[in-house]
Amino acid sequence: MRLCGDPAAATMSSGAGSNFLLVPIPEYPLLDCVPHKTVKIVVLGASNVGKTALIVRFLTKRFIGDYEANTGALYSRKVTLDGEEVSLQIQDTPCVSLQDDADGLYCQEQINRSIYWADGYVLVFSITDISSYRTVQPLYQHVRRIHPSGNIPVILVGNKSDLLRARQVPADEGETLAAALGGVYFEASARENHEGVHASFLHVCQEVTRALGGANGEKRRAGLHLARPKSPNMQELKRRFRQVLSSKGKSSTTL
Repeated sequence: MRLCGDPAAATMSSGAGSNFLLVPIPEYPLLDCVPHKTVKIVVLGASNVGKTALIVRFLTKRFIGDYEANTGALYSRKVTLDGEEVSLQIQDTPCVSLQDDADGLYCQEQINRSIYWADGYVLVFSITDISSYRTVQPLYQHVRRIHPSGNIPVILVGNKSDLLRARQVPADEGETLAAALGGVYFEASARENHEGVHASFLHVCQEVTRALGGANGEKRRAGLHLARPKSPNMQELKRRFRQVLSSKGKSSTTL
């Protein structure tokens, strides 16, 4: 599998602290027909809200419970969106947090680059963590400071909807906040429900293609078809998934 673009640039972007945005790993050989349209999504939110889990669930239909510290990864996939072949890029990001002494937002420069780069925005909080919910409004305002003009495709996702007994954020508050941001609210469970996760990402992808002029005034059959994952980072996810299954099998045997 070959990297897209200049090999030297790819080496630099994978180095610690030099550049945050990774050169995307193409899901198709460079000699094949490359989709002419690229949909760029960034996933933002506080710590431990399940950003990586949502992305992995969407792309692989699988849930992996344990992840290394999130330093940001760019997932690149060739997909068919509403009958049109596009290149889908999803940028994972480290956490953001509110400042202790003010309402300001602590946001690393690498996240600012991701916000500037993206076409659509998935803002995530956990329904079991009210502090992660309170981060959303300042986070959206931060996005608007980087993109002050025009409408931006944005959705709000309340993750961990399977943990109803631990709920701290009512669904109607999520809907109210999403409406104030000009977006749509989804409750999802990366652990339990792939359909809800898929619906949320499908919506923001469709909003981005409309914003980019992809609809061309025509109605198309709704739906998002994901090609089989082939890139090295997707293979790594498969490997870790097998490790999780193996460890669970050993635990049950021991018991």
